[in-house]
Amino acid sequence: MWGFITCLNDILIPHLKAVFDLSYTQAMLIQFCFFGAYFLVSLPAGKLVKSVGYQKGIVIGLIIAACGCLGFYPAASMQSYPVFLFALFVLASGITILQVSANPYVSILGKPETASSRLTMTQAFNSLGTTVAPFFGAYLILEQAGHEVANSAESVQTPYLLLAAMLLVLAAIFAYLKLPNMHEEEEQEEQVQGSAWQHKHLVLGAVGIFVYVGAEVSIGSFLVNFLGEENIAGLEEANAAKYIAYYWGGAMVGRFIGAGVMQKIAAGKVLAFNAVAAMALLLVTMMTEGHIAMWSILLVGLCNSIMFPTIFSLAITGLGRHTSQGSGILCLAIVGGAIVPLFQGMLADSIGIQASFILPVFCYAYIAYYGLVGSKPQVNSTTA
Repeated sequence: MWGFITCLNDILIPHLKAVFDLSYTQAMLIQFCFFGAYFLVSLPAGKLVKSVGYQKGIVIGLIIAACGCLGFYPAASMQSYPVFLFALFVLASGITILQVSANPYVSILGKPETASSRLTMTQAFNSLGTTVAPFFGAYLILEQAGHEVANSAESVQTPYLLLAAMLLVLAAIFAYLKLPNMHEEEEQEEQVQGSAWQHKHLVLGAVGIFVYVGAEVSIGSFLVNFLGEENIAGLEEANAAKYIAYYWGGAMVGRFIGAGVMQKIAAGKVLAFNAVAAMALLLVTMMTEGHIAMWSILLVGLCNSIMFPTIFSLAITGLGRHTSQGSGILCLAIVGGAIVPLFQGMLADSIGIQASFILPVFCYAYIAYYGLVGSKPQVNSTTA
């Protein structure tokens, strides 16, 4: 569900850009408000999860996300871009609590050495949502809007009401499921003193999450407009939106493969390999035209596949009772999805979409460094 909702932003951006006649920088405020919620809500969410436990945290996150989806109805009726942004912020706040609850829960539900593999498998279902969402959004939002731009803001009402209903059903299911209470066990473990901030590999991992989410979201945000360029594919919005499924579908396939590969090969090495491959594909995208540029950018999704869960699990390795705090810090870093697309929007307005992909190249360079060097667990000697 949270993959589905996050990917729908890639449909909202070109749609609301046309409805409200926005520049690329203004349109990227969608991602700024959505991922900005991670920055503001992650640390409070970490404290919430520590007090109520992982399962209740998941339920609370689902309910808040449903409230955000309901906010799209008045936003469309009022034809107000600021109200859309506020609804997105509330929606993302719920998703943030979900991330802070579910990711560490999955990591500690088994052996520490296979945490990357386990989290990668669960994130593959996140990618299933991002693969389906472009078809859903293209049909229910872009195609239903048609050419009646003046009234097309209302085409988002039905999809987001459906999402709200599904989230509330999920919240009810998770409220009644009997899941292992790892929260108590985690508290009882013998742990080091101090705080999560003393773990260097966690701090470097937070930077890795920042640049990864920034790069992934930035590329997805520009895909519809990029594929609409005459020298690339010249596709109309509704058709271009369907190709986003290849980008996110690659991430899904790669995660199922990666979950198996990382049972045999060190997670850090797999992470570095994928980052270098993503850099190469982006450079090809920038230097070519037509189908080569189009498929190169879409293939970056395959490279993205294992990055988030791998960086996340590497970063919280050995944190013990500081795992909830560490998870909050890592989710705080998801604000990269707010900052990087905004800067790429500024670049696109000044030097064009194609050249603006240089920004994600630098992001992947850092991820390669983290996989090979920065992910090795280190604890500063200073005690809190």
